[in-house]
Amino acid sequence: MRIALTLGSDAPKVEENDYIRALIEAGFRREEIVVVKPGEMPEGRFDGVVLAGGLDVEPSLYGVEEPHPTVEVDPGRDTTELAVFDAARRDGVPALGICRGMQLINVAMGGTLHQDIPSEHPSDVTHDVKGKHPTRRDHPVFVKPGTRLSEIAQAKELQVNSRHHQAVEKLAPGVAVAATAPDGLVEAFEAQQPWLLAVQWHPENLRTDGPSKRIFEEFARAVREKAKGIRQSTPALTSVPSN
Repeated sequence: MRIALTLGSDAPKVEENDYIRALIEAGFRREEIVVVKPGEMPEGRFDGVVLAGGLDVEPSLYGVEEPHPTVEVDPGRDTTELAVFDAARRDGVPALGICRGMQLINVAMGGTLHQDIPSEHPSDVTHDVKGKHPTRRDHPVFVKPGTRLSEIAQAKELQVNSRHHQAVEKLAPGVAVAATAPDGLVEAFEAQQPWLLAVQWHPENLRTDGPSKRIFEEFARAVREKAKGIRQSTPALTSVPSN
């Protein structure tokens, strides 16, 4: 079993990283989690990918020629994550996007982004909450009935943390909205095949509560089901080495 976890160069140390903690608590072993940093192009096949939070996605990737002054990018990370996500879609393995990860997935699949929410989609909802408050609940999101997220959340409304100044503008083809903020911004989307869930908040920081914990558990379940199906249909893949 190999899970790709894409992180920025400034990500917390492994032993302090909430993404890794959440994946381990969902049932993965530490040695099954392959941390992928900007500029790295890991070899071999993955059974699932997690695209984590971080800096902004390069605006030119979604057709914007003039970046907003607030945009901060890491081209090496964009290149790496686009390749990792493309491989995940090609192989049909589950993908989980979180914050920047959700934005990267939307761009990779043909969508666009608001470069700066305050100037391009002003509202009374504060999405980019300043200060280090990773577990503070900053605003509600409304979960769409009948979605995979609604089954995971087991609620119509969630209180979430929030620290992003960009958001989905045009939703990519092939995905469906799963949750929205009070001002109408997309807070989650999903697809059925291959398994895909992307959320704008940070469930890894809230992993001790039911809905956030279940996001990672459902991802783990999907990964195991997919991997089991692959092993049954293609026995040779059982020999893929793990890092």
